[in-house]
Amino acid sequence: MDSSLFETNPERNLLPFDGEVHYHGPILNPSEAQQAFDRLVETVPWKHEQVVIFGKIIQTARKVAWFGDAAFTYIYSGAAKTALPWTTELRHLKALVEFRSGCSYNSCLCNLYHHGAEGMGWHSDDEAMLGQNSAIASLSLGAERKFCFRHVTKPLPAPLSIWLENGSLLVMKGSTQQFWQHSLPKSQKIKAPRINLTFRTVITPAINEQGGI
Repeated sequence: MDSSLFETNPERNLLPFDGEVHYHGPILNPSEAQQAFDRLVETVPWKHEQVVIFGKIIQTARKVAWFGDAAFTYIYSGAAKTALPWTTELRHLKALVEFRSGCSYNSCLCNLYHHGAEGMGWHSDDEAMLGQNSAIASLSLGAERKFCFRHVTKPLPAPLSIWLENGSLLVMKGSTQQFWQHSLPKSQKIKAPRINLTFRTVITPAINEQGGI
């Protein structure tokens, strides 16, 4: 059984050590979250992500888009990505997330999961372009999904997990990316789509980096 972190308390650190994770719960009501979801589906130029694995180009099932204050470019898993200009909806959501998290961000990776059969394996967002100990804010819209954490060197009895609600905000700070991995497990039971917006701070406009998002 996974250890569960269900308490909605932004002041509480959900990690026992070596990092900071704060769950703010829903910061949008259901109507606002649905409106944001619908606008993002319509206005974001979603594309299937292509990654290079063992020399082969693989197309992911989920769709992604990358936005920023400038045309930030980086290489991830052999594929280059250049940030697009902010849409009106993303600017609005960015301002809200910055206000609630107390941090500023200059870029956002958008992920569209069509259903629960699409997910993300264990990884850390520790690319050099994000600097060290910078905050990453994750805004969830749509289907409620489980989100898990595991320490990279100190095994726990079970991964820590939390269910990310529609319209909710999760903020990872401090040394979290250095010591912890996170994942979005797949679930055949979940039929509804989910959009995840991860607001980040890029410290350089151009960098070549191999790493996972």
